[in-house]
Amino acid sequence: MISIRGAVRSILWTIAVASILILLQKNEARAQQAPPPLQAMVRGLSASGPHPSLGDEAQVWDRFIGTWDCEYTFFLDDGSRRQSRGEIEFGWILDGRAVQDIWITYPKEAGTERGIGTTVRFFDSKSKMWRIVFVGPRYNALVTLQGSADGDRIILRGVDDESAMLRWSFNDIKADSFVWRGEKSRDGGKAWKLEEEHHMKRRNNGATAKPLTG
Repeated sequence: MISIRGAVRSILWTIAVASILILLQKNEARAQQAPPPLQAMVRGLSASGPHPSLGDEAQVWDRFIGTWDCEYTFFLDDGSRRQSRGEIEFGWILDGRAVQDIWITYPKEAGTERGIGTTVRFFDSKSKMWRIVFVGPRYNALVTLQGSADGDRIILRGVDDESAMLRWSFNDIKADSFVWRGEKSRDGGKAWKLEEEHHMKRRNNGATAKPLTG
């Protein structure tokens, strides 16, 4: 009788320990799956693809989704140019109703800050245009433009805070590369000055481009 009771206790003890271990494993798995509080907003913002309501318009930006290595060139007023390297990341957000990108410029010297800005783009079903907002807090930049695909290009137009006309365009678009140009006109569109020209290459292997020195 005693041996039977001992056997029962042993079985019950084994079951209890096993139950505790299973419960701990489940809690650990839940903790690993749950997004950290600081990343919950980012995960809630992102979308796996375009919303069906966009139809063919989704293709305007869907081809850019992913990460691109960038060669940035800025043309200064004194005739010189400034070059740097960085990356741009495109992704669908807001249940696939908008596209967001993040422009990053790598610092050239250790201890200096990177450059970073972001654009949100959505299709306005009333105007049949893509409306965009670019925000660059470091430079107090807030730019709004609108536009659409134009042949094999994408052209966006707007006005800056000095009432100068802006024209931003995506050119020479291929599966693994494109050229972005930023132009400005101070005479109502009669003459345009090229201020920026950035060459993008799609990143396929997860490698990070090295900062441009000098």
